[in-house]
Amino acid sequence: MTVIFKLKTVCDITTLSKATIYREIKQGKFPAPIQLTDRSVGWLMSEIEEWINKKAKNRKGYHLLN
Repeated sequence: MTVIFKLKTVCDITTLSKATIYREIKQGKFPAPIQLTDRSVGWLMSEIEEWINKKAKNRKGYHLLN
């Protein structure tokens, strides 16, 4: 099943502000949202999880945790 997060949930999960999320999207550093309706977007849970996992793997000292 595909799960879609709205912006508030993405902000809560990542602890990033709305402005930071949109800035990161513009820079190609954060998953782009999908258009749900003319005035509504959402993010795929799988893409947000992948972004978080990538950040975790790239952090300094990660190899010590595995």
